[in-house]
Amino acid sequence: MALQHWLQQSKEFMLRFAVSSPVPASWFYDVPESTEIDDITNTPEHIEIVSHCWNYSHLFVYQLKSLVENAPKDFKVTLTGFYCPEDKGSVALVEEFSRKQVDNVDWNFVALEKGDLLRRGIGRNKAAKETKADWIWFTDCDLLFGKNTFPSLKQALRKESCILAFPEQVSRTSLLSKEHDVLCNGKETSIEECLEKAKFSTHTFSKATGPVQIAHGDTARRYGYCDQVDCYQQPKDRWVKTYEDRAFRWLLGTHGKPLNIEDVSIIRHVEKGRYKSGSAFSEMRKANRQAKDKLLTK
Repeated sequence: MALQHWLQQSKEFMLRFAVSSPVPASWFYDVPESTEIDDITNTPEHIEIVSHCWNYSHLFVYQLKSLVENAPKDFKVTLTGFYCPEDKGSVALVEEFSRKQVDNVDWNFVALEKGDLLRRGIGRNKAAKETKADWIWFTDCDLLFGKNTFPSLKQALRKESCILAFPEQVSRTSLLSKEHDVLCNGKETSIEECLEKAKFSTHTFSKATGPVQIAHGDTARRYGYCDQVDCYQQPKDRWVKTYEDRAFRWLLGTHGKPLNIEDVSIIRHVEKGRYKSGSAFSEMRKANRQAKDKLLTK
């Protein structure tokens, strides 16, 4: 067992170098022959959004509220939310929103074993292989949708030919402490109030990464999300950093195409689920993130 764990860790470590090198993924894996879509779809009629939630129900509540308050008017959205039954806060939230009937929104909450949930590549791959949507947006539970998100998303994806895309600009908060009112009162706070209480600034993305990865449905169904990369389909015992998104771009052969998608927001927070609470390492990482955040926002 220890040897198998060591081998998986070694594979993952070497893979990080491979995806940053000139070595093409086609040497090792079955990859798309082109980054362009063969048969361009017309205006999308169905988009799937994929999120993971582990002890972040105080953030996930805002994403779900934003979808309810700003649901699309003329196409369907499926919200696939992965959670673990051990996380009682997320279970209660999932049960609450499962009962809400919203036009053009389908709830698809999926319970996973803890180890599978903590490796986001597993859930994302499951969603990618099973999706029925024209496009699938891999995101995080701290991302919010505004009034103009879905109209602009529909327009941006209309006749889009790249197999991978992302919103070029989003609004992000500064790093919020766990005591911040927005993080403490999610059930009582509306999206409008959230946007007022948290200070947002514009951030520009240069590639499809983290919560801004939008893949074409046919591509997702064919290749999954790092489906062929064994080390990214193994359960983990803690919430891990998603190096998978770098491998996903490497496999698809593109960083993605930037799109003008409006009113996308992200709530940033100091406390990270993958850090052990109260540990010296956790405190060091938090201090480092806060210092970098202050420098970048000057």
